[in-house]
Amino acid sequence: MSIAELFHLPEGFKLKDSDANRKLIGAAAAGQPDAKAVDKLQTLRIGEKISDLQEIFVAAHAPKLLIILQGMDTSGKDGTVKAVFGQVNPLGARTVAFKAPSNAEKDHDYLWRVHQEVPAKGEMVIFNRSHYEEVLIARVHEWITAAECEQRYAHIRDFERMLSETGTIILKFFLHISKDEQKSRLQERLADPAKHWKFDPQDLAERAHWDAYQDAYERALKATDTPYAPWYVVPSDSKTQRNLVIASIVQERLESLQLSFPPGNPEFSKLKVV
Repeated sequence: MSIAELFHLPEGFKLKDSDANRKLIGAAAAGQPDAKAVDKLQTLRIGEKISDLQEIFVAAHAPKLLIILQGMDTSGKDGTVKAVFGQVNPLGARTVAFKAPSNAEKDHDYLWRVHQEVPAKGEMVIFNRSHYEEVLIARVHEWITAAECEQRYAHIRDFERMLSETGTIILKFFLHISKDEQKSRLQERLADPAKHWKFDPQDLAERAHWDAYQDAYERALKATDTPYAPWYVVPSDSKTQRNLVIASIVQERLESLQLSFPPGNPEFSKLKVV
């Protein structure tokens, strides 16, 4: 079984806090000594490999890669970008952090601003939050009805199918964190003045809706998991395990493409630099 298959949204998926701390791969899963350090080093090595593969990806100028990171506050979206993708060449990669829509964006359909940010040929784009907010926070706060939410699931499936059929590889990661771990991370930010810049009082307000968010995530993941845009549920109470899982799945997918550098130009070999 591949690592992607191990973490792919299972049939009959139920979101449970107890699953957020599972360690299924790497030294931690094997119970090795110094597992955290070993797995961190392995993630670093995979990151180097992803960087090498990205160079071929850019040179081939054919596929497009869209990586979607979704999760509750403090689940580690920013940390994943740094730990897993920190070594890729920024000339061929972008990270897009979706915030609350502007007035101009609200004047269009909710996918309008998202479509503008999808990857071009040979480009890797990472969405830190995404169009899924439109069926998560929008549903939790009842800005849309249950019927409108179902309609949006269909919109999203069609949107992602169109991207896939026009050459975009889509990998969607749900960073699954438990309520207790979120509490610990929020408290850590409050206790350390050097981390206050990470804290938003709105995080506490949203935490009050924890159960509603869990229900919204469970419904959204099951409704939008497709062969062309699969969801991977990543245990994220352990930052080390989270990073290793995501790095491993991205590496697997890039290697499966069996890309190669384009053929050299014979005429260039005849040129002399003077």
